[in-house]
Amino acid sequence: MRIRKKYIKIFAALVILISLITGCSNSPSSENTNKIENKNVMKVNYIDVGQGDSILVQVNGKNLLIDAGPNDSTDKLISYLNKQNIKKLDYVVATHPHEDHIGGMDVVIKKYEIGQFYAPKKTANTKTFESMITALKSKNLKINSAKAGINLDLGENTKCEILAPNSTNYEDVNNYSAVIKITYGDSKFLFTGDAEKLSEKEILSKNYDIRSDVLKVGHHGSSTSSSKAFLDKVSPKIAVISLGKNNDYGHPHKETTAELKKRNIQTYRTDIDGSVVLISDGKKVTKQ
Repeated sequence: MRIRKKYIKIFAALVILISLITGCSNSPSSENTNKIENKNVMKVNYIDVGQGDSILVQVNGKNLLIDAGPNDSTDKLISYLNKQNIKKLDYVVATHPHEDHIGGMDVVIKKYEIGQFYAPKKTANTKTFESMITALKSKNLKINSAKAGINLDLGENTKCEILAPNSTNYEDVNNYSAVIKITYGDSKFLFTGDAEKLSEKEILSKNYDIRSDVLKVGHHGSSTSSSKAFLDKVSPKIAVISLGKNNDYGHPHKETTAELKKRNIQTYRTDIDGSVVLISDGKKVTKQ
């Protein structure tokens, strides 16, 4: 009788143990939970590449890289991308052929699988530009024209449209900049490259819907961009300025920062804040 009771106790203990193990295995781990949650957000990385631009947009399992910073920040850029476990860039956009935007592009092209590559129809007689073209040829990648009216497929609940350039002939190379608007759910992000007031005026004249929650401030905060009319139409809650510490250009210019301050726009700067990461759940945008 005592032996039978002993076996009953052992059996009961085993049942409890099995139920505990099963319960644990059915509960999603925190890692899996994070993966599930991350599928329901858009992550925008304004990467600190010093005096230049590089932005990584991650949404619906897809990656879009806008610009690749200057030559001297290439290692920093690659390190950042590797930390995000980037294996493939579905889209890469070189907004315009200035060194501070395409310096690291040749290395990016060689290192990662690239889906489609976009750039405006503007060449440059520089070693940096030639290196980018050589890298593209080595991977048999063609350059798709970045111009107003082009849309990129970033998956469900997401619209990615190029709003500029709106012309094929500019005196200033900055105005060839690809201007991109991404809408994720109800949240909107505008990326302006180095587009200056002329390009901004053309965008306004086309009456595009450029209202956005977040504005990547044009030309590193230069006074040649961010016209009052443009800022009024965009009406952002958040602005991000990508620039280097103690740069030779005096960026950001006082006129620009004054206009942002006057409009009570929360402003982040990569020279002060380092890389800026914003997360959208489709309704609100928060800083990570």
